[in-house]
Amino acid sequence: MDKKVKSEIELRKNQILQLINEFCALKLDNEYIELSKQLLNKLGRKRDVPFMSGKIEIWAAAVIHALGTINFLFDKASEPYATVDDINSFFGTNKSSTGAKSKLIRDLLKLGYFDNEFSTTRMRQNNPFDQLMIFNGIIIPK
Repeated sequence: MDKKVKSEIELRKNQILQLINEFCALKLDNEYIELSKQLLNKLGRKRDVPFMSGKIEIWAAAVIHALGTINFLFDKASEPYATVDDINSFFGTNKSSTGAKSKLIRDLLKLGYFDNEFSTTRMRQNNPFDQLMIFNGIIIPK
């Protein structure tokens, strides 16, 4: 990959991050900013960088949506809490575009609930699977 392509990826990533920072300042917290940065860096290392095409607003919304999905952001009992409508109205996107890109991100990076790399501190501390172990093929409490 040549320097020009790398600088274009970096520029695009920074544009997306700027939008994410604005949303997180209003609705979320610094941890979501850091996780978003980490996620975008990982996407930026893919052979075909997915966020190089399409609107940056959709990618910013999709990153928040993907992280929010695996961290229960949309659950009212969760802290911080936001709705999909909050995300879409802030970024001026629609549910189907945001949802599709979010799914693409989660599939590309194999993201799931209680993901070690992209879970919030609260999710990692409350991981129910940390209290279990497998012994002779049977799941038992630690």
